[in-house]
Amino acid sequence: MADWQKITGGITAPRGYQAAGITAGLKPSGLPDLALIFSEVEAIAAGVFTTSQVKAACVEYCRQRLQAKHSARAILCNAGQANAATGTEGYLDTLESAMAVGQALNIPSESVLLASTGVIGQRIKMDALRSGIPKVIAALSETGSDAAAGAIITTDLVTKSIALETTIGERPVRIGGIAKGSGMIHPNMATMLAFVTCDAAVSSVLWQQMLARAADRSFNSITVDGDTSTNDSLIALANGQSRTPAITELGAESEKLEAMLTAVCQHLAKAIARDGEGATCLIEVEVTGAHDELSAQQIAKTIAGSSLVKSAIFGRDPNWGRIAAAAGRAGVPFEQENLQIKLGDFLMLENGQPLQFDRAAASTYLKKAAAGAYLQKDTVLICVNVGNGSGSGKAWGCDLSYDYVRINAEYTT
Repeated sequence: MADWQKITGGITAPRGYQAAGITAGLKPSGLPDLALIFSEVEAIAAGVFTTSQVKAACVEYCRQRLQAKHSARAILCNAGQANAATGTEGYLDTLESAMAVGQALNIPSESVLLASTGVIGQRIKMDALRSGIPKVIAALSETGSDAAAGAIITTDLVTKSIALETTIGERPVRIGGIAKGSGMIHPNMATMLAFVTCDAAVSSVLWQQMLARAADRSFNSITVDGDTSTNDSLIALANGQSRTPAITELGAESEKLEAMLTAVCQHLAKAIARDGEGATCLIEVEVTGAHDELSAQQIAKTIAGSSLVKSAIFGRDPNWGRIAAAAGRAGVPFEQENLQIKLGDFLMLENGQPLQFDRAAASTYLKKAAAGAYLQKDTVLICVNVGNGSGSGKAWGCDLSYDYVRINAEYTT
C-alpha cells in the first residue's frame, strides 16, 4: 500500500497556492491559452528541462534564473506559440513577460518562471499576452487548478492533473501537479510541460535532486513518437506552508516525500503517454533481471518506443518477435537464452524458446485494453525478463495509429 492518498484540488491542493487559466487570444481556436500558478510565499524551485540543442526562450530563461536563484513565486505558461527558434527577439519577449508578471504581482521579476507551448518558430503574441496578464492574475483562486490545466494544452484530448497527501511530522503534506503533452513525446523530457506544487519545506539541493530522479522514473520513461521537443519543462515549487520541519538531509522523511513526488510525476507521465496523438491504449513495459536499473530502463524505453511494437499493438497482433527484436537492439548486453516475454498473462517466450499460446485470446486482450476505461483498464502490459540481475525498470508509451499521421500532417494548417 502506498503511504499516501489521492485527494482533489490538483495544483492548488497544497497549502498556499492559487492558479488560473484564461483565454487571452493567443490560440487561433479561441480556447483557453494563458495559465498562472502563484505561491503566496517564496517557494524553493527546481526544474528539469529539454536536452535538445534547440531550446525555447523560456527554457534558457528558466535555466538561468534557477542557477542564480533557487526560489520563485509564480509560473506563467502560454499556449499557442512555442517561442522556440525565435532568436533575440523571442528572448526579449520572454524577459518582458517576466517583468510584466512581476510588476502586476508586485514581486521581483526574478521570482517569475515561464513556459511556452505551441508552434515552433512563432513568437508569443505579445499584445494578447500583455492584456491577458492582469486578467489571469485577477482570476487566481485556490480552486483554479482545473482552469490552469485546461489553458496549457494544445493537441491534448484531456487535461492531466493529480494531487496526493501524506503525513510528515504528524502533519499533512500535499503535492499537486498538472501537465500537458500528446505528441512529440520521447525520453529526454518529451514535448511536455509539467508543473508541480508542494507545501513541504525542503532544501533547494534536495528538492532538485528529488525532482531529477522523479523525472528519470516518469517523464523520461515515456514515448509516443520518438521526437524530443524544444520546450520540455518540469518545474516544481515547495513553499513550506504545511508547517512541517524542514527536510534538509536524506532520511525516512525525504524518502517518503520523494516517493510521493515520483508517484505524482508517474501519474502525469502515464496520462501523457495514454493521450498520445491518435492512441487507443497505454503500453506499460516492465523489464526485470537486468544488471542495474539504468539497463532495465533502457530496454523498457526501447521496446515502448519501437514503431513496430506500437503498430502491432494497434493492429491487435500479439507479435512477440517485435518485442524481442527491440529488446535486443537496446544496447544492453544479455544472453538471449535467458529472455522471457509475457503479454498480459500470456507467456510467449521462456528461456529464449518460443511457446505455444492462444493467439486469438491474446489478440482479444489487446482489443479489451483499447476499449478499457481511461487509465484504469486501458493498459497493455509487456513483461520482459533478461536474466538474474537485480535491475528493474519501467517505461510507458502508446500504440501507433493512422490518426497520428493525420494529426501531425495537419498540425500547422
